[in-house]
Amino acid sequence: MKYKYRSGLADMPSYDVVERDWRIKINANECGMNPPPLVQERAMTRLDRVAFNRYPNEQADMLREAIADEYGLKKENVVLGNGSSEIIEKLFATFGGKGHKIVYPQPSFSMYKIYAKAAEAEGIPVDLEPDYTLDVDKFIAAVKESRASLAVICNPNNPTGSLFSLEDVEKVAKSINCPLLMDEAYMEFAEAAGYKNSAVPLMKKYPHIIVARTFSKAYGLASCRAGYMLAAEDIATMTGKTMMPYYMNVLTLTVADTVWQMRDEYRPRIEQMITERERMAMELEKLEGFTVYPSATNFLLVKYDRAVELNEYLTELSIGVRSFGAAPRLENTLRFSMGTPAENDQWLLAVQTFARGEV
Repeated sequence: MKYKYRSGLADMPSYDVVERDWRIKINANECGMNPPPLVQERAMTRLDRVAFNRYPNEQADMLREAIADEYGLKKENVVLGNGSSEIIEKLFATFGGKGHKIVYPQPSFSMYKIYAKAAEAEGIPVDLEPDYTLDVDKFIAAVKESRASLAVICNPNNPTGSLFSLEDVEKVAKSINCPLLMDEAYMEFAEAAGYKNSAVPLMKKYPHIIVARTFSKAYGLASCRAGYMLAAEDIATMTGKTMMPYYMNVLTLTVADTVWQMRDEYRPRIEQMITERERMAMELEKLEGFTVYPSATNFLLVKYDRAVELNEYLTELSIGVRSFGAAPRLENTLRFSMGTPAENDQWLLAVQTFARGEV
């Protein structure tokens, strides 16, 4: 029997989420630790009181209000999502459609291309410079020339780790007429290191700036799927129209709200990941043939001529890293997420062993 699938669906690229039971898993930019025990205890206590038979209206409003208060905004400026990924997908749907253009840097979050196609919009990638910095003038020109309906910048950028300056972000914002989405999934790591690069302070001056964040990275809630968006009320309202009723479940909302209230508990862990990233960068830079790119995130991007072979060796040892193979602009690169100090010692030793020809 032949079914009538939606036109173009068969050609849609997919995001590979197939995993194996890695001994050391550092391939997805996850937090290497579960939430702090006190946070887990508080969350479980709250979950014990959840009315599972009711739709999650109250919990969603509570979290939106708490996030809004932190940023000096109103609840109407906050949209929740199942991770920032869903928020980005819905924004692409909001500003996409036939004939619409969405501009984003390359390399960056690989889902931008997929979301643009799903939204029936034309994705327009703008190549980063060889050192993965952003040519702001080139990016602005691409937005203007394409008459884009949406521009996107991931800051800090995944998978490169690059941190774009607030001055560059403001230059883009004041030079374009379409909404500018700042994907700040890793901004907590930059902020903990003392950088003030978030676009949130620019939102009042430039109401077309949208900021998306997630609980998956710094707060270790990847399994819960929780994120949020800050935007002008009209943008938030229109984006909300693409969401299903009750699309956030009460379990996620309760845990995310608990984490939000107890964010200070995560500070030592975030600082530890930063310290580990700097330690690993220093050790990898000592290895012949390795180029380690500056990072303001919880991961490192490394270029190495034998990256494919190194990845195969690590796989044999059940160490999962992200290999980009022959992906455009990412040839011969590997991305290492920061695990626990003990895990980092183990994968570093494996990399050193391979690089020194001691295999």
